[in-house]
Amino acid sequence: MAPRGLSAEEKRVKLLEIFNESKDFYQLKELEKLGPKLKGIVSQSVKDVLQSLVDDNMVCSDKIGTSNFFWSFPSARGVMLQKKSDNLEASLSNASSTVETLKAAIVEEESRRTATPEREASLTRRSELQSRLAALHSERQKYGASDPVQINAKRRAIELAKEAAGRHTDNTMEVISYFQRTRGIDPRDFRAHLEISEDWEDL
Repeated sequence: MAPRGLSAEEKRVKLLEIFNESKDFYQLKELEKLGPKLKGIVSQSVKDVLQSLVDDNMVCSDKIGTSNFFWSFPSARGVMLQKKSDNLEASLSNASSTVETLKAAIVEEESRRTATPEREASLTRRSELQSRLAALHSERQKYGASDPVQINAKRRAIELAKEAAGRHTDNTMEVISYFQRTRGIDPRDFRAHLEISEDWEDL
């Protein structure tokens, strides 16, 4: 059985070992010779592997005169990884702060809305209409096609219930849109905080 070739990641590791073990500077032509000889990396793939290491800031490069030189030291990689870790932690901290700010804004606005009798009545009415709509669907299925008169009556009642529920749904969507425009609150965050599903308005 022929020996298994190196994976892309294995080639990266082995090429990086050449730099770390020698702590020296190299040109591409030198690495294309050392890669197969020291680490079993196919010469034709050295250029692409080297470029991927440069793109990931794991190998440094600079042009001196007409030649390009490449190098990488273990200490430099450690500094790079620490810097990347610090940047990620800073981003996480900023994101957490933003989330907390949004939560506070939602709680504040929610508390103001909670005290409004009209809002409570609207939500209650909407819930009643949804329950009634579900009951009408269930009852309609029982009759099937045996009673055209009752089916038409139920169908009309369903349409009226859907229209009323739709109005209340539109009002709720207006509230969400208002907070998005005036407070910059993402509708998805607003729904998540109030435990409103993505398909709640699809009656």
